[in-house]
Order: sequence, then structure tokens, then C-alpha cells
Amino acid sequence: MILDTSVQKNKITIVDVADALGISKTTVSRAISGKGRIGEETRQRVLDYIKENDYKPSPLAKGLAKSRTYNLCFAIPDDSTATDAPFFLRCMLGVAKEAAPVDYDILNVLMHERDISQLKRVVENRKVDGVILGRTLMKDSRVRFLKESGIPFVVIGSTQEKNVVQIDNDHIRACRELTKALLKKDVKKIALIGGDMAHVVNQTRKRGFEEGVKGLKAEDVLYYQDREEREEIYEAVMDAVEKEAECIVSTDDHICYNVLQKLHSENISIPQKIKVASFYDSQIIANHHPEITALQYDPKELGMIACRTLLKLISGEEVQNKVLLGYELRLTDSV
Repeated sequence: MILDTSVQKNKITIVDVADALGISKTTVSRAISGKGRIGEETRQRVLDYIKENDYKPSPLAKGLAKSRTYNLCFAIPDDSTATDAPFFLRCMLGVAKEAAPVDYDILNVLMHERDISQLKRVVENRKVDGVILGRTLMKDSRVRFLKESGIPFVVIGSTQEKNVVQIDNDHIRACRELTKALLKKDVKKIALIGGDMAHVVNQTRKRGFEEGVKGLKAEDVLYYQDREEREEIYEAVMDAVEKEAECIVSTDDHICYNVLQKLHSENISIPQKIKVASFYDSQIIANHHPEITALQYDPKELGMIACRTLLKLISGEEVQNKVLLGYELRLTDSV
């Protein structure tokens, strides 16, 4: 048989291959995927032809051949604030950077603590090959659902659920180190203002803080938890000031921003009257004067490692159960 080689390279389709070799599209697909019953001679003819003509199957064709969608789900909480958005955006950029070279697209879904219908829909309708959860909770129905579904998934953060692949920063070590550094600045009474304690990250950062303040008297450590709203944070700030706290530490940038706003409105100078630090740094506090002592992480790296790990899971490879990434501690004039 004389094969038609007039088809422009890189433009041929699976139909062109089938027509040129006088075989069915199914046979070509089986030869490419390596699955299904097909004679070795026929398989080799197909492979030789596509090599000669530089045939590159489209993601859709590859997906059909391998029973894959070539889509990944990146699930983010729908209660994210404007201050949360940059974190998730940078995570998503990291995911996309790893996914694009292997022809994967990203499907974003919103998830809520009590409503995971969007996540269920994309998983149960087999629209994606794997899922990356952008936030973990203490009692996490999303994690339990994904475990029961059997779909490959990883979480950005930590979880108490067993047999879950986790990609996180080493928050305990980082927060412990920052807290100890504050105490070395002659801080003898310190306050921690924390966000929603249903979020694992806030629990983890609190634990690091607790390890850092060991040695201080109980009455010299003030805790303000579940402070999400501005007025709640303002109230905590003034209570800490009245109780003569020498330093206020925030679990995240959103809380720290509100701490700074309240101190400014009350003409309480930093660090002359009170020191300030944050367990998470971002652009919303980066331009403050004086610069705020804070922990810096790389959300893009989190996304890249999470995606890289998920792709390995999809391919059936063994992966590390928990990966802890690094951080940078910036000590500035705010302490």
C-alpha cells in the first residue's frame, strides 16, 4: 500500500492516520494508547506512521484514549475575602504553570463548609481527573467526600483525616520561631489575635505560638480567637492595650491590617507604645511604616508542588504523604 504523505505535518488527525493505513479510528486509538486487542504488526505500522508524520494527538484524543478528561479541579472557598484572593490567585498560577506543559486545563469551583454541591458535581460527572483543595477545615466534609469518591486529590494545608496527601508550609516551626524572636526583644506580655478556628491553618499557627511562649506566665499570654469581623478585631486590640500587652501578633494579614488601622486611629505608635507582628505577610500590610515583622511564604510554590504531586497520583505513582515547605522570617522596626 502506498501511504499518502501529502498531509501537512503537525496537522494530521487520528482520522487521517486511519484513512492512510486503511484501518479504523479505534485501531489507531488502541495503538496509541497501548490498550485493547491489536496485532503487534498493526500497532507498529501506526507508530511508524505517526512518527514519520510527526503526529501529535490533541488533548481530547489523548483523553479518550486514556479515559482522561485532561482537566484538574482547583477548589477554593466561596467565603474568601479580598485579602484572601491574592493567596489563591498565586496558588492557581503555580498550579497552571505545572499543568500547562502536560496539556492539563484548570477548572475552578467554589466550595462552602456546608455546601459542596459544585465540587460534587464536577467529581460525580467525571469532569476532572483530580482535585486540589485550597483550604482545609477541622471537620472537613470536602475531604471525606473526596476520599469516598476515590478520585486522586491533594490538599493545600494540613488535615487530621488519615491517608490524605498534604502540601503545606511549616507553620508550627515558623510561628514558634517568630514568637521566640519577639520574646528576645524583651516582650514579657504578648497577645495573639486569631481568625476562624475552624480553619486548620489558624489552629496550626496557634500551636506554633503556644510552643514559642512556653516559659511565660499564663496571665502574660492573651488569646483572642475567632475574630473575623473588623469590630471584633478592634475590640480585641483595645482589650490587649488596656491589659498592657507589649506586643500584638496576628495570625494573618487581614487581622494585622485591622490591628494597624485601630492602633493608628487611637494614636498608639508602633513600636514605641506597642509592638506588632503577623504570622502571614502580604501586599496589604507590606507598605506600612514601619514595616511589619512577619512570616513570608510562597503560595505559587504551594500550587506548583500540589499540582506536580496530583499529576503523579493520577499516573499511579507513589508520593510523599505530607510535604512541608519553607518560609522566611522578616524582623523589622515594628518590634
